Amino acid sequence: MLGRSERESPAHAVLAAQMAGWNDPVELLDLGTMADTLATVAGIEALAAVVHLGHPEHPAPGLERALLEGAPSLIVTGAVAVPGQWVWVGSGATVGQVVIDEAGMRDCAGVLRTLGASPRLVPTRATVEERIALAGESGSLVIERSRVPAGFTELPDSAALAEGGPVWYGLLESRGDWPPFTEPAQVWLAFGPADDHLGSLQPTLALIADAGLDLDHLRSQPSTGGPHVFFTSFSCPTSAALSDLVFALTQRGVSHRTLAVLPGEAFVPGPDALTPRWA
Repeated sequence: MLGRSERESPAHAVLAAQMAGWNDPVELLDLGTMADTLATVAGIEALAAVVHLGHPEHPAPGLERALLEGAPSLIVTGAVAVPGQWVWVGSGATVGQVVIDEAGMRDCAGVLRTLGASPRLVPTRATVEERIALAGESGSLVIERSRVPAGFTELPDSAALAEGGPVWYGLLESRGDWPPFTEPAQVWLAFGPADDHLGSLQPTLALIADAGLDLDHLRSQPSTGGPHVFFTSFSCPTSAALSDLVFALTQRGVSHRTLAVLPGEAFVPGPDALTPRWA
């Protein structure tokens, strides 16, 4: 069985499951909030969930945190890039507000701002009929292509929504250990140094460097349990290399948890890049 959180686009999540071969569903179970989704997957055997990743190399901060706060058995084990299904539609003259749900806002907010749109956010669970009523006669909708209501057609600027690239999804499972792999995979690893003082991160980073691993992502988060938590993402050649790193962390007394093992060496397109201007 497959599910998704209540805030996730059902059309995109279903397409992700079909493209990756995780299942061939017509629809996915609505498992509630992200916390509820993680708890339900951890508590029900043979239930998995399709979750939005951000990008395999640069995880979405909210997902990282939710995973680490969830049951230790939870892990993301696959990744797939889904072509964006968002379209901007109207039924006539469109001078009013643009009704859009939470997943649509996440994926399209930047484009809508450049187009001068005035989004009105609704819950992802809102029905198409409720959205039409909120839009009114002069309003419009941003919605998945497969859910465009009768009488609505794409607006001239709709094509701009597809310029943001694909949306990355992963498969959330409950497992006793990470899946073994003999070819490169992207690993998300969270750790907390044994001590929290100036320079305490350096010995842990040295262990990662000694293992021949190059970090693609490093983010810190305050912890209620003492030392800071650090979230990392890196390409790992084999599960044996990951086991060696985990053993080294354990020997040094560094708390750790593997949050994702995503098979693949190149995840194209890559994360959003910036053009820095240094002083």
